[in-house]
Amino acid sequence: MTLDLLRATQLATMVARSRAAQQVEVADMLAGLYIYEWSRLSRFWEDGAEVEEFLRRICSISPERWQHWIEVYDRRRGEQAGPGSVLQRLLARLRGRPAEAHEDPGLSLPYSIELERLFQAAGEIAPARDELAGRAVPVLTTECVLLCMARNAESEIGRKLEETGLDVRGLERVARDPRRAPHP
Repeated sequence: MTLDLLRATQLATMVARSRAAQQVEVADMLAGLYIYEWSRLSRFWEDGAEVEEFLRRICSISPERWQHWIEVYDRRRGEQAGPGSVLQRLLARLRGRPAEAHEDPGLSLPYSIELERLFQAAGEIAPARDELAGRAVPVLTTECVLLCMARNAESEIGRKLEETGLDVRGLERVARDPRRAPHP
């Protein structure tokens, strides 16, 4: 995951926690993308105001909740030991190992099966790969994740994203373009 996507997943976890969920759902991930990456992702819609209203509604975001999440996120980010700590926790999670002893187990939640499948699909289309433990792993970007959300016609969120006028072709061009891929 890129650093931007890692931060969006942290926000998604906070959104899930705010509703006392047992796992992070696709709607939570969409909320995390919206909160953290809206300025970058908004270019894929013609009418940003209408889409923002849809995103706030589907993600259950009120201005007060959004402000609270941002404050908590900033505080937690400041408390971390360093930039590697977020990455270390994510890598431990991906490897299936328990988190380090100093990590607060209450801060992480498992992903829903649907969100796991979404990340897997995003990994299949990701143009960049990195070496991890002797194997090539995909580097996920916010564009790859949003594209996979929109492409999932079986999901209510996927159908609604299409209805909002999302430029799926433009998004796919950016998500799959190796020249725009992050350099791990």
